[in-house]
Amino acid sequence: MELGAVEAGVVACRPRGDVTFRHFACHKNHREAKFIIAIRGIIRMDRLHLMTVFVAVAEEESFARAARKLGLSPPAVTRAIAGLEERLAVKLLDRTTRFVRATEAGQRYLDDARRILAEVDEADEAAAGINAEPRGHLAVTAPVQFGKLFVLPIVVDYLQRYPATQVSALFLDRVANLIEEGLDVGVRIGELPDSSLQAIRVAQVRRLLCASPDYLRRRGLPKTPADLARHDIISALGISPSSEWKFGDGRKAQSVRIKPRLIVTTNDAAIEAAVRGFGITRLLSYQVAPHLASGQLKIVLGEYGHSSLPVHVLHREGRYASPKVRTFVDMVVAQLRGNSALN
Repeated sequence: MELGAVEAGVVACRPRGDVTFRHFACHKNHREAKFIIAIRGIIRMDRLHLMTVFVAVAEEESFARAARKLGLSPPAVTRAIAGLEERLAVKLLDRTTRFVRATEAGQRYLDDARRILAEVDEADEAAAGINAEPRGHLAVTAPVQFGKLFVLPIVVDYLQRYPATQVSALFLDRVANLIEEGLDVGVRIGELPDSSLQAIRVAQVRRLLCASPDYLRRRGLPKTPADLARHDIISALGISPSSEWKFGDGRKAQSVRIKPRLIVTTNDAAIEAAVRGFGITRLLSYQVAPHLASGQLKIVLGEYGHSSLPVHVLHREGRYASPKVRTFVDMVVAQLRGNSALN
């Protein structure tokens, strides 16, 4: 059916194809059927179009400026707003000869409309780029030893698979702020504070106390957490920033205040000092796994159920991440979840 005219709320139509209108009166002539459609207000327009027009008017505080911004005629903008208010049965804009302002209901609708339109744009971009080749610079961060052992192999695999990409890998034993430091993806160990970042849990690791066999022969094996007061303690600031070490969970939980004789800023230094027989240190299971396997270190107080910490992959691009971020995150999640040393 082809539209013939739109005049004062009446549409005259000639039949062309299979199009149906719900409310019409039909007057047949021999060769042509003319449909007269009574429209209440205006023709129902696309909701996203109406939202777009409303957002433009509310932001510009002017029908004329919104019309210029959108490339529409002022009457078309006026009809769109009138149709939207009629459909919602609520007044969205206060109009005077001097200004146009959103009402209280209009302000709430404006916030929602902006969010919806932004999500639609993101969805369009994601659909357009879903098969796009990842390209460009990617900045990632992880704890030093975790990054070296688990993230760096994934980075190399990623770069070999996608030759149009470049990666900066920032491995630090501190929490890097993804937004402030311009990072795309981060791997975090430990409970996460509330934030706007997207977080995917991929693994868990345990805190372990360990010492060298030589140290334990000289100083004896502690039987309870309270016995640690009689031992030399090595504290790594990245893992044990607190002077209180906790053991167990729930009702069986207990804590011991420790007084380190040696404080170091890296986990590697704490491991080295423990291997050399200086004292007892607390590190994460993956960090000491090779030294435990080789016999250089032994677990201390293992029966006291050292707490587990989650491992998350974080990124800040929302549900519709760019191809370079999406493909890297997918690789990290799959490989870390499949690593038996982390689960």
